[in-house]
Amino acid sequence: MQSRTPLFTPVLIVGCLIILVSFAIRASFGVFQIPIAEEFGWLRAEFSLAIAIQNLAWGIGQPIFGAIAEKIGDRKAIIMGALVYAAGLVLSSMAVTPEAHQAYEVLVGFGIAGTGFGVILAVVGRASSDANRSMSLAIATAAGSAGQVFGAPMAEWMLGMMSWQQVFLIFAAAILAVLLLLPLMRAPAATKQELQESMGEILGKAARDPSFTLIFLGFFSCGYQLAFITAHFPAFVTEMCGPILAGGVLHNVGITTTSALGAVSISLIGVFNIIGTLTAGWLGNRYSKKYLLAIIYTLRTVVAAAFILMPITPWSVIIFSAVMGGLWLATVPLTSGLVAHLYGLRYMGTLYGIVFFSHQVGGFLGVWLGGKMYDIYGDYTLVWWIGVGVGAFSAIVHLPIREKRESAGAVAA
Repeated sequence: MQSRTPLFTPVLIVGCLIILVSFAIRASFGVFQIPIAEEFGWLRAEFSLAIAIQNLAWGIGQPIFGAIAEKIGDRKAIIMGALVYAAGLVLSSMAVTPEAHQAYEVLVGFGIAGTGFGVILAVVGRASSDANRSMSLAIATAAGSAGQVFGAPMAEWMLGMMSWQQVFLIFAAAILAVLLLLPLMRAPAATKQELQESMGEILGKAARDPSFTLIFLGFFSCGYQLAFITAHFPAFVTEMCGPILAGGVLHNVGITTTSALGAVSISLIGVFNIIGTLTAGWLGNRYSKKYLLAIIYTLRTVVAAAFILMPITPWSVIIFSAVMGGLWLATVPLTSGLVAHLYGLRYMGTLYGIVFFSHQVGGFLGVWLGGKMYDIYGDYTLVWWIGVGVGAFSAIVHLPIREKRESAGAVAA
């Protein structure tokens, strides 16, 4: 009797740890919005642009690092990504002008690309059995949520003891430390059929397939919404939320300021995202991925609209964070799993990287518009409503996607 392939493998465990550290760092950048702006007297849009550039560089770097991993090896690509990530953080700690921060965030963005979803999910996908793949991708994605749980509150806690420059240096050391785990990360070689297909053939097949275009377009709103909230929600809560009453539940558990609530909200999103992402992976093994994606985007649209229409109170922030967290990265295992299902695993890193570029273009606009609209209007209302609109768009464009994989050598109609 053939033994069942285990779900938890060394590749999955190490991949989760790398993503956890990488995403803990990137999820904390919103916490630095106010301290950096106040130290140098910058407009909100200036550091927002740096984070926006980080998101765009991440999107540009994702297919590049995916291709590097497929050409010279996954572990070499991850080493390159970690080194670039650390260099960007170290240089950012020395930056004293908006232009310098914006330039160095290009390195940080490329570093996230080399240590994040594109490379890691491709390795995890190849190392998983067909039965375990959707759940393995969900677990690796959930590791990013776990990083988010710890990243923002840890940054807030560290800022209470040291300068933001020192925090950046500690983050650089942390991302380099994960390289010690790489010897355990060995993915299986490609199959004979996969080796017979060149990257050009697979990319050409995807480019001619309307479904790939729809997946690409649909991922835009995910990036817009997530990047905007990650970068601006702590500041939004700090400035717009009603006061935390002394003697109340939140005050009694140590959340005494709206600044602390802003950091905790990002952490809370991460906690509930772990549940949502794992649930999405489980459902993705059993139900249509495109319909699940359409449902997630519809729910995000409704939740965001309801939140901005209601008074911003500490408890509305908590409820919004919990509900949005359940929908946060639930799209990632479904989208990456759909790409792997339609086009195979050999060049999944490159293909998912191309789709992810759309996600990061959305992320760039979400972060940049957040800062720009704040400086013009003094609040984030218009940016929220744009997010509601693009979320509805994504819900619609996923419906026509085909989910049946064509036979080898066939050209998508």
